[in-house]
Amino acid sequence: MTVVDQAHPIAVLGAGSWGTALAIHLADSGHNVLLWGNEPKHIQLLSESRCNQQYLPGVAFPDLLQLTSDLELALASPAWVLLAIPSHAYRPFLQKNVHLFKENTGIAWASKGLEHGTGKLIHQVIAEELPLCKKTAVMSGPTFAGEVARNLPTSITVASASESFSTQLSDDLHSGRFRVYLSSDLIGVELGGSLKNVLAIAAGAADGLGFGANTRAALITRGLAEMMRLGEAMGGHRETFMGLSGMGDLILTCTDDQSRNRRTGLLLAQGKTLEQARAEIGQAVEGINTAKEVVDLARQHGVEVPISEQVYRVLYENCPIDEAVSALLSRRSSQETH
Repeated sequence: MTVVDQAHPIAVLGAGSWGTALAIHLADSGHNVLLWGNEPKHIQLLSESRCNQQYLPGVAFPDLLQLTSDLELALASPAWVLLAIPSHAYRPFLQKNVHLFKENTGIAWASKGLEHGTGKLIHQVIAEELPLCKKTAVMSGPTFAGEVARNLPTSITVASASESFSTQLSDDLHSGRFRVYLSSDLIGVELGGSLKNVLAIAAGAADGLGFGANTRAALITRGLAEMMRLGEAMGGHRETFMGLSGMGDLILTCTDDQSRNRRTGLLLAQGKTLEQARAEIGQAVEGINTAKEVVDLARQHGVEVPISEQVYRVLYENCPIDEAVSALLSRRSSQETH
């Protein structure tokens, strides 16, 4: 059984690339951290090697980072809980383990995506499944796991309705190379982190087709307009989408090949099937499921999202990428609005 330091550790749930990177950062910042994963053999390997060679090769675990596959232990008495599991797993995970979460424990999450089939944001899912939990927060922004784990300068936004909890998270996360900005706009911060994944698939496809910097810049700019229109319609604040969790994350994922969503677009443009692209990337690609939810939400709210619509057609209607591009370019000229 894992032996945990007497001080209440921060419990990080999810031992993939992002959960591991955040656990490393928190431990490097002087906090006792307990990283949980659901596969005992994987956790044993991480414990013995003291690194996550699969996702973060060469990054050693700090001494303050401990590991467990025992969820009851991880949730016994945490300072707060950080969820870093795939967005589609939230509801079944919470339903299965609701009895382990303490009422007064703060819960933050770093996942980016919409619930498959409902389009609900993660904070809505948590409110429904853990109604007694009143301290919740999302952390989002332009972040790649490998860069956070290697202590490269990074900035994120933490959004919460609880000022005291967001301040606690800021204090615990902040370091000389990790800056935290605070927000009360949970909807806007969550949507920015989710919608940009769909647009990154489009940017990757455009680059994979050999289009130039002009195309990429146009996609990013008009993609931001889509994010702002849908975000405002759903209750987000317009200015949020101009910040780290909106424009910042959009630029990052549309321009750097560390982005799994961008790489998916590149592979599709090279003629790979969606299944082949998924297999080659080997990790969750949130933008694939999110594309369907974005299009459904846009239709519900009467908002135009032409780029996301074409990504949806490519992913779910077997539309050839060149046909999707033609559909975008053949749209009638209009006033530039956001």
